[in-house]
Amino acid sequence: MANTLADHLRSRSDAELGDLLRLRPDLVVPAPTDIATLAARAQSRVSAARALDDLDEFTLRILDAARLCREPSAGAGSADTADAVVPVDAVLAMATAPGSGATAAQVRAAVDRLLARCLLYGSAGRLRVAGGVDEASSPYPAGLGRPAADLDDRVARRCADPATLRRTLLSAPPSARAVLDRLAAGPPLGTVTTAAGGPAAGAQAREAPAAGAQAREAPAAAAPAALGPGDGVSPVRWLVEAGLLAVVTDEPATAGSQAVELPREVGLLLRRDTGPLGALRPDPPAAGSAERDPKAVDSTGAGQAMELVRQAGALLEALAAEPAPLLRTGGIGVRELRRLARVGGVSESLAGLLIEIGYAAGLLGAAELPASASRTAVDQQILPTGNYDQWINEPVARRWERLAGAWLAMTRRAGLIGRRDDRDRPITALSTDVERAGAPTVRRTVLGVLAALPPGAAPTADEVLTLLAWQAPRRSRGRDELHREVLDEAAQLGVTGLGVLTGYGRSLLAGEGRDARDIAADDDPLGVRATEREHRGAASTVERALDDLLPSPVDHVLVQADLTVVVPGPPEPALAAELELVAEPESTGAASVHRVTSASVRRALDAGYQAAELHELFARRSRTPVPQGLTYLIDDSARTHGGLRAGSAGGYLRSDDEALLATVLADRRLAALSLRRLAPTVLVSVVPAGRMLEALRQAGYAPVPEDGTGAALRTGRPRARRAPVRHPVTLRSVDPLAVPKLTAPRISGLVEQLRRGEAAARAVRRAPGPVRAATGQAVDGLAAVQAHSQALAVLQQAVRDKALVWVGYVDAHGAAASRLVRPVSIGAGYLRAEDERTETLHTFALQRVTAAVVHD
Repeated sequence: MANTLADHLRSRSDAELGDLLRLRPDLVVPAPTDIATLAARAQSRVSAARALDDLDEFTLRILDAARLCREPSAGAGSADTADAVVPVDAVLAMATAPGSGATAAQVRAAVDRLLARCLLYGSAGRLRVAGGVDEASSPYPAGLGRPAADLDDRVARRCADPATLRRTLLSAPPSARAVLDRLAAGPPLGTVTTAAGGPAAGAQAREAPAAGAQAREAPAAAAPAALGPGDGVSPVRWLVEAGLLAVVTDEPATAGSQAVELPREVGLLLRRDTGPLGALRPDPPAAGSAERDPKAVDSTGAGQAMELVRQAGALLEALAAEPAPLLRTGGIGVRELRRLARVGGVSESLAGLLIEIGYAAGLLGAAELPASASRTAVDQQILPTGNYDQWINEPVARRWERLAGAWLAMTRRAGLIGRRDDRDRPITALSTDVERAGAPTVRRTVLGVLAALPPGAAPTADEVLTLLAWQAPRRSRGRDELHREVLDEAAQLGVTGLGVLTGYGRSLLAGEGRDARDIAADDDPLGVRATEREHRGAASTVERALDDLLPSPVDHVLVQADLTVVVPGPPEPALAAELELVAEPESTGAASVHRVTSASVRRALDAGYQAAELHELFARRSRTPVPQGLTYLIDDSARTHGGLRAGSAGGYLRSDDEALLATVLADRRLAALSLRRLAPTVLVSVVPAGRMLEALRQAGYAPVPEDGTGAALRTGRPRARRAPVRHPVTLRSVDPLAVPKLTAPRISGLVEQLRRGEAAARAVRRAPGPVRAATGQAVDGLAAVQAHSQALAVLQQAVRDKALVWVGYVDAHGAAASRLVRPVSIGAGYLRAEDERTETLHTFALQRVTAAVVHD
């Protein structure tokens, strides 16, 4: 059996090494040079903790069983765990004890999982626990305390006699037995208040965390029940005096308290009904007992997805109309968030979530205030970027995919918005307080639980949390609130419907979105086909699946007699742009309702429409006859529109209607314009034409601007200010904490590199003493460094004799190395030699050669 992990890894096949790298990809960051480096990295505390975080509850318990079953090897001390051997039969016996609920096949499968990850290694039924596992795990395997011999001599004598120990347990008072049962469930530590002379009446046993947890970090639980008034002694004191609990001094304790520990022998005796490891759960807990129709799930999710896109669009449009100032401390203020929520018609929590998603998707950004704006309050504003103008014209499914992809990948926890931080200050949207680097991993983990269930299985939130606690207890501990937030946000986004992951949600989680290019890296490692598909602009799997569930966009409206315009479905982008200009929105949903008013008609005329063009627009878009009232409204608005003309000659007004100009000149509301008559049909002002137009419109007039030739200007819609373009997070990194998955070609290359590095390291170990000394290797005894002239003489003789030579040299990276070669020629300052093992011709610069010794 291999005594070290490095020896065990050297005996593994290429396929087994590849499986190890696939299961523990952090081992290749950076790429190891040889097997020894890989073994050292695999036994580090950080790497071992990463591997343990991915294990389920049952596998962690089997690892605890292996730690409990260690036997010192020959010549090793009882406390030496580095060379301790783990008999597989002992692990099987402990894990399959009566009452445990596990079978031998399930235990062997768990051992195989540990062997594949090199947390255990060895063969022939005798294993070893890899280094770093004890350091990264709880010091109390399976919640059992240390042996009595390691705690206290008096407790050790009590536990040495099983019969006496059993009688003492049976004689324990009920309150003392309650303390024992609590400590036996794990962890075995508790704190007890002290009075003069020792433990007093109040005892606190710590709660038992999940398997593999650090018992020292567990919070205190409620104190056990005390003895009756006539007993005169506390239960903990009774247990200490009876030798069933040991007072430990190496555990931290607060003033006026002491730490007590339950010996391992007592814990095993108390677990006689459930086995030494306690009740085991080899299989994941059941979840998803309720059933939902997959079609209903997809339809519900699609409806929510369409509503989310509408809400996001309304919120972004509100920011475009009135950008939100960015606080100097970072983020959007509470009042601004409340205003945006009111304008967008959503709750404040959903508004915060949509703002975070919009920023992560590159639709929102920060921009400096214009130079003309006051800089006394804020310097930056949050407003849409240039990507928003493109996003608003895309299909609904593609817009949703961009939002959902950004939510899945963003390192922000929107559920914290509105809460208060450690300084009792409110946490605002887009502030640094919301940053959580592990958020993407948590979202994928929670959705992964839903994806693993059969289609239509609808688990409750508690069932999901229970399943997460079994699948990765170390990673899920203390994250119940965050997991519930993920479930709520997934429902709000339409990723789930009726509590079930939708079909297009599964595709999004599987990486079949537009940014994932829909092509696996194993099938297209160079990304050639992915780039071609991107240039073609083909829809992704997610977009196609969602688009099939959404109602088709409509290009028509229904104009009613009361001047309301009903849109029987999601409008096409062109129709939506026209409605935004000529009508006011009244209600939204699957069928939205708008209303044509005199203000909306004047807005369309200001944008450049003529009366005839508006008549043609409604006649072309409406499936119902255009009501006569709408025709009259357009004609009346067009008749008064443009009666006044404003120019840029400092600001002038002209009109063929002299009475109208006289009315304007006498209007006191326009006194600030300082108008004066130049001619019966012309008024001038010192105010610029733009401000003059605004003042006239506020006074109820309908002027239009004109150019220098007198032609009316079609101003169109004013160009909106946009923030600098930002790339969405989905185009950069999905999860900054997760190690990228290794593709099959990458794994093959890494294994080949390990083999080459191992061969080079083996060659260095086989090199003669002078060569190893010249390359900085440790050698036994004295070994003088060879002179350069002597090395050249050896090489010249080897060329004549065609003999094998050990050459020590410094490579191009400045590292010392050695190689066994057969010299071919020496000339022009270079040595040319052949490596017969690899059949490769190498060239060495003579000034880099440090030693040369003829191979025996």
